[in-house]
Amino acid sequence: MSSSNPSTNYAELQRKYLQELKHLEEEEERLVDNLNNLFNQKTFLEDKVKGVSKLIPTLKVIKHEAQDLVNTINDISDSSEKISGKIRSLDVAKNRVDECQLRVNDLIDLDICSQGVQAAILDSDYEKGAAHVHRFLSMDQSVLTKTATDMDNVSNIMKSVRTLQDASSQLRAIVEHKFNEAVNNEDLTSIERFFKIFPLLGMHEEGIKEFCTYLRTKIASVAEKNLKTAMGIPQSDKRYGVIYADTLVLLFEGLARVIDTHQPLIETYYGPGRLLSAIKVLQKECDVQMKRVYADWAKVRQINKKIQVVNEILRMGSSSSFGKIEKIDPKDLDILIGEITLMHYRTELYIKFVQRKVMADADVGIPNQEDKEKIIKSLENVIKDSDISQCKHELLSHYLRLEQYYMDESIAKAVAMDTLEPSQQTSSMVDDTFFIVRKCIRRSISTGSLDGICAIINNACRALESDYCEVLKGRLRQGYPSGYLDLTQAYNVLQTSIQHGRLQSGDTEQSRTAFITALNNSDSSIEYVDALCDHVMKEIEQALPKMNSRDRGKLESCLSGLSSVTANLKDIIDYGMQQLRNAAVKPRVHPWVDAFLNVSHHFTEEELSAYEAGEPFVQTLIMNLETLLSSFKDILTPSNFDAFTQVLTSEVTQRLEKIVMKSTFNRLGGLVLDKEVRSLAGYITATTSWSVRDKFARLTQIATVLNLEQLNEIYDYWGNHDGALTWRLTPTELKSVMQLRTDFKSDEIKRLKL
Repeated sequence: MSSSNPSTNYAELQRKYLQELKHLEEEEERLVDNLNNLFNQKTFLEDKVKGVSKLIPTLKVIKHEAQDLVNTINDISDSSEKISGKIRSLDVAKNRVDECQLRVNDLIDLDICSQGVQAAILDSDYEKGAAHVHRFLSMDQSVLTKTATDMDNVSNIMKSVRTLQDASSQLRAIVEHKFNEAVNNEDLTSIERFFKIFPLLGMHEEGIKEFCTYLRTKIASVAEKNLKTAMGIPQSDKRYGVIYADTLVLLFEGLARVIDTHQPLIETYYGPGRLLSAIKVLQKECDVQMKRVYADWAKVRQINKKIQVVNEILRMGSSSSFGKIEKIDPKDLDILIGEITLMHYRTELYIKFVQRKVMADADVGIPNQEDKEKIIKSLENVIKDSDISQCKHELLSHYLRLEQYYMDESIAKAVAMDTLEPSQQTSSMVDDTFFIVRKCIRRSISTGSLDGICAIINNACRALESDYCEVLKGRLRQGYPSGYLDLTQAYNVLQTSIQHGRLQSGDTEQSRTAFITALNNSDSSIEYVDALCDHVMKEIEQALPKMNSRDRGKLESCLSGLSSVTANLKDIIDYGMQQLRNAAVKPRVHPWVDAFLNVSHHFTEEELSAYEAGEPFVQTLIMNLETLLSSFKDILTPSNFDAFTQVLTSEVTQRLEKIVMKSTFNRLGGLVLDKEVRSLAGYITATTSWSVRDKFARLTQIATVLNLEQLNEIYDYWGNHDGALTWRLTPTELKSVMQLRTDFKSDEIKRLKL
């Protein structure tokens, strides 16, 4: 083992040295390449160096000129610094002169005001006296005190200050007293006169409060008069049903008129940005009067009793004790609900009016954005904490409860009173139900509340899905009576029966037509839902044109609930079609199609000519299908008839495919089958408005295979080339079809590469 170590070490060293040698050779190649590149660039670099050398004299000139420019700029900078220093000194001196002039003017005005204010008070010239006080209040009191300290006649200046301070207090007391006296005497001229004096004495908030308190008394007087008038309206009056809504309209219009009339007065003498102070005072009276109207309305209309009954009925639903409660006729609630929507809408309009006025006033009078936001926040709190907002919310709550009851009961009544007019495909419950739903939604739009609109749309979706659709499906669950089929006669019988009384459940013909009517009602309801969705969206956009993206998204989410109603109705139609398929289609189609087995499809030329002259199977089948379709065409809606035709076509093609797979054919028999399939497809295509190509795809391909002259012709239709078909048959199914041709050999069929 020790003897092998030297040779191992030697081999390791050799490998290492060879690797190092290889690295050195690669590095040498790299360096040689770099040197070659540099050598190739020699001429280019020499040209560049020559060009730079030519620029050296020019650069020296530029350097000297740049140095001169720097020296010039430094000189200018020094001069500017000296000049700016002098300007600053002048500016300081000017400010001192301005301050001195201001002090002098203030002292002069102080002396004039102190002498004139007392004379004005003695002469009862309160405007002039207030003007002197206003000039005094506009002076900087700290500056006056400092000026007095700096001057010899300190006592005279302070005496003037005290005189004006005493006069200010005296004038404030006089103006307040005179204003209250004018209010008591109903002296409008004096009221306005002293209202204008308040801001001159620095009493902006006091003046607005006193004046708006006076306006409150006027508003209260008019509102009380209007409410008494409303309470005295007889029930026979045509406005009796909305008299409280009219009373609220008068209240809000009166308040709006007061605000519009006096806002210019406040802006002129008190300055912009102070309207909110007036609104706060007036809103208190609005709350008082709103509560009075609301309380009297609730008492006269017996709102609490009706809401209690409605809540109890909605809570119990279909429980056993439901009959113990006396239900309210929805007709009796119709006018009341309309009055509630009008009251809520007018309240909403008034709140928006106040918001718009205060916002506009803040935009003009408050430039600072932070202060403006404080005003907006304060307004929101005033509205949120007001009784008018509470009453508005209660109105909306009552409305939603009563509207839900009205909708549910009216739809139930429409279903219970369902009738079928002669020559009509749908019964009355469709028109009546969607008239009610649209009426309720349109009434919710008139509230002006997006939350209320969404709540009613959701109620409508629930009522249509859980109540209306269940009624339709329940009628379809009764099934379609089988037996002798003469639907036209059955329809006439049903119409006659309806004219003379209710449907009899044991009448087979009437049960058939009731089934068809429910199916038509479902189809017609889909059109109603689509139209309802379009109209509602347009009406809401007109009523609420300033919806933001969040509100629009909320609305679209609610309207999407109507899509689930449409999907539910389509499911009901599909269910009804399956019922028809089992009861009216299968029992008839199967025997008609099974007759195919009665005909041998191994034709000679003579037999083929004789068969084609009459085509007994396909002509008989088409005649039977014509009879079946014609019996449904006039009594089904166009959409339902198309759906029924699809069901019939699907059943015919599926059954015929099974029967064909039980038969055998020669070449001429396959030709006959191909012609029969084409004739059948052509007939159904002419009967309906939709394409039957998809329904006949498998059957057509089976006929094509059975019509081949040679097996290898299948490659003309199979594969990825241009003439190939899109096959619905799998290779296994295709070979099974070929096995039906008695002249095709099984071994050859198996050898086909598909």
